[in-house]
Amino acid sequence: MPPIVAGKHRRKVRFPSSTSTTSSNSTNQQPPPTKSTLTNQKRPGQSRPRPKLSSATTGKMTSQAAPRPGIPDLFTQPSAIRDPLVTETTDLQDATLEKCLPFLKGISSTQQGPFNAYGVPALQRDDHVAFLYDSLEDYPPGFVILDASRPWMAYWGLAGLFLMGEDPTRFRERLIDTLRPAQNSTGGFGGGRGQISHLAGSYAAVLSLAIVGGEDTYSLIDRQAMWRWLGRLKQADGGFRVCEGGEEDVRGAYCVMAIISLLDLPSELPPDCEARKAGLNTLTDGLAQYLSRCQTFEGGISGSPGVEAHGAYAYCALACLALLGPPEETIVRHMNLPLLLSWLSSRQYGPEGGFSGRTNKLVDGCYSHWVGGCWPIIQSALDGKPQGSGPPATTVGSLFSREGLSRYILSCCQSPTGGLRDKPGKHADSYHTCYVLAGLSAMQHYHYRTDSATGSNKSWASAFTWRSTPIREDNVYEKSDRLAALHPLYGIPFPSVDEMRLWCEARPITP
Repeated sequence: MPPIVAGKHRRKVRFPSSTSTTSSNSTNQQPPPTKSTLTNQKRPGQSRPRPKLSSATTGKMTSQAAPRPGIPDLFTQPSAIRDPLVTETTDLQDATLEKCLPFLKGISSTQQGPFNAYGVPALQRDDHVAFLYDSLEDYPPGFVILDASRPWMAYWGLAGLFLMGEDPTRFRERLIDTLRPAQNSTGGFGGGRGQISHLAGSYAAVLSLAIVGGEDTYSLIDRQAMWRWLGRLKQADGGFRVCEGGEEDVRGAYCVMAIISLLDLPSELPPDCEARKAGLNTLTDGLAQYLSRCQTFEGGISGSPGVEAHGAYAYCALACLALLGPPEETIVRHMNLPLLLSWLSSRQYGPEGGFSGRTNKLVDGCYSHWVGGCWPIIQSALDGKPQGSGPPATTVGSLFSREGLSRYILSCCQSPTGGLRDKPGKHADSYHTCYVLAGLSAMQHYHYRTDSATGSNKSWASAFTWRSTPIREDNVYEKSDRLAALHPLYGIPFPSVDEMRLWCEARPITP
């Protein structure tokens, strides 16, 4: 995607606390949650044994420059275990590591301090806040090709600002003005005026409206039409298409469950749904079984049965199962958990500390959320049924290296001109800024479920029992670098989840 060109002297938007928001439309960018990286096919004729790394063969990768004090050796040198076969994949991984090591060592000339006692740079909060405010303003003409992603641009900017401690509700009027023409009378939201409804855009629109909150915001959504439209997307095998006539994958399943649980929509299928002809009666019929068929031989989860496992699809499937019911029941019943744990664990690389999205792919900051966000859900499944209103007395504990992820995000993902990025050498954009921050936030908090849910409606009750508390021990970042917490299943503030749910629950829709 085109980079967001932003420098130290760009416009920095601020809203005085005593003034109202000015009118302007938010714009566009690429829609997640899927994201591909470079191809990793073997180079023709390239099957020679891979040489062992040494000072004579690694060149820049083993720079003699000493790392800053407080950084363990694990994060300053290549792994001792290496694949002996040279391929395009290993070349790309070596090149990526070469770019990351100076940042992990804290010796890159483009890094900004101060550095703490662990050799970790501070979160450049003001620069990232300015970048996010800019991301909600006008874009150059070249971005018109991303017009279908207006709801996503709003979500990335608003969620990122909340994480950084800003008040996103000041965008309420602008958001309503932006999303009203994107809603179709047949149900759901498109990317903008005149565009067909799509689950990804509808999901982003609902989340954005939840973030800013308010009576006018909630009432904008035609919940009856939304319910009927979602029914038309239901498929005979239990899954969902992302739009009428579109592809079927686990993105659709997750987006539907997030939408109907937040909006308190009926679980029954509308009477005229094609899926009823296959014997299905509810939006959830056959869904868990469909997700189970998406788990691959590696243990990861693919977009649809029989294709490659992917970190973003893993999050969508696990969050969807956790919306359907308690994770210790739904995930344990429908996933091979030991195999899934093995695959997810393999997504964190050393010495970088970040996550990749697929086997033999490169680390990428956005997977701090897509893969990192899987861990709270898995941890809840392993911790079992909640016993009270607070954190469980015993827990399986952290299942990934929080220190490694902290170091990768704060050392490698911060752009010197503001915003966060995939990795060194890449441009910052609002997609990566949002999801890198979301991953950093998830790493800084312990998410758990309680024995009581928000609201009186028992449907989707498990989704509304989640709470969080900051992790205060064994941190390599400063207290000033803490972010706000997001709900692990929805990716929006906890109060936003409860407020939208309660408002909709008080205004039930009759099937």
